[in-house]
Amino acid sequence: MFDQFDALLLARFQFAFTVSFHFIFPSFSIGLASYLAVLEGLWLWTGREVYLNLFKYWLKIFALAFAMGVVSGIVMSYQFGTNWSVFSDKAGPVIGPLMAYEVMTAFFLEAGFLGIMLFGMGRVGRKLHFAATLAVAVGTFISAFWILSANSWMQTPVGYGINEAGQFVPEDWWAIIFNPSFPYRLVHTVMAAYLTTALVVGGVGAWHLLRERTNKGAQVMFSMAMGMVAVVAPLQIFAGDMHGLNTLEHQPAKVMAMEGHFESHPEGAPLILFGIPDQEAGTVRNAIAIPKASSLILKHDLNAPMDGLDTVDRANWPYVPVVFWSFRIMVGLGFAMLALGLLSLWAGFRGRLYDWRPLHWLALAMGPAGFVAVIAGWVTTEVGRQPFTVYGLLRTAQSASPLEAPAVAASLLTFIVVYFIVFGAGTGYILKLMGKAPHPGETGPEAGREPIRTAGITPAPSVDPARTIGAKA
Repeated sequence: MFDQFDALLLARFQFAFTVSFHFIFPSFSIGLASYLAVLEGLWLWTGREVYLNLFKYWLKIFALAFAMGVVSGIVMSYQFGTNWSVFSDKAGPVIGPLMAYEVMTAFFLEAGFLGIMLFGMGRVGRKLHFAATLAVAVGTFISAFWILSANSWMQTPVGYGINEAGQFVPEDWWAIIFNPSFPYRLVHTVMAAYLTTALVVGGVGAWHLLRERTNKGAQVMFSMAMGMVAVVAPLQIFAGDMHGLNTLEHQPAKVMAMEGHFESHPEGAPLILFGIPDQEAGTVRNAIAIPKASSLILKHDLNAPMDGLDTVDRANWPYVPVVFWSFRIMVGLGFAMLALGLLSLWAGFRGRLYDWRPLHWLALAMGPAGFVAVIAGWVTTEVGRQPFTVYGLLRTAQSASPLEAPAVAASLLTFIVVYFIVFGAGTGYILKLMGKAPHPGETGPEAGREPIRTAGITPAPSVDPARTIGAKA
């Protein structure tokens, strides 16, 4: 039934599907962990109950998002061995240790303190609980550090050698970890996670302000979120520009695809705003462009020459239509976030932050925008790297496992069904929690639900006297 499908295409689609689902949860939990640390810190500093209530309110949501991120991430590791065994063999000596460092540092740190963070309030001191929250927040950042280092090495490989078996082997770990694109990718991705969280928090706050503008918890979360958007959105645009310049230096074909430059422009390249890329014809049809603006942005010179894809072997072209449009979705949403931040500053200056309903509706509509932007950014990065898994060195077609199409299709269909059922239910429950307004006396995830004891000595008070040795029949 699946014989007409290509096994490589199915494997690529399966990886794209699963990583897209997975990427949603870390992009939220990284920012939310830091937000929780800020809320608890403000509570300890000011003693205001509203911060404690918001901490407990968002802690329940964080627990679910974190759990779904861990579960969906486990699947990613298995795919390296099932669908991409050749890549695992060739790049494993470099990628494997980086992934192991993530487990031994970030995952162990998060796992060690997550239980205290979720269930320890009231059982340990306030300072110790705050330290646990900080540890989880730091752990999420360290996790992003190692994963992005591995991905960035695949984009800009350095510090390696190739042994007699054709494997990439490390020669300089510092060069591998801090490869040329890594600092830019790390800053851009982490700030994207903070923006994603701020937009979700702002959207939830806006929803409850639309229903009850005097809700103190909704006011605090909305003002904090809009402040974050106002500060981070312009910084993210600047970081994205720097990342683009770095990409132009190390992956010029990706930038050519992003800009839609099929042809070279020796006297200044136009900025194509919209159009219909035609991969076969090598042109952008019905293009709406600003003359020479692309050269100004990328080279800071209106007349700077810009190479096009006509200087690249056609076999090494990425699929331009996908890269072209995913890039525009990401950039467009970035400027929409900037507009939202500026509008919130104007509303705050006018004293209308909590009662200007058009702003609240806009913030509510922008709530999912961060997720769309990070997925569009990931698509731009990964599809723009094609046709390589290790840029310029190992092609995607040479990285796949020798599987038949029906075998890949069966696992793909299983993933689609299971993911939509399991993660659909989890996401639905998160939305249900968000739909409830924060209130005084908010309870955390531990309220009335003691952790199940799975090891150790059973506490004496909980022992049933009728089951003890020597009990009377």
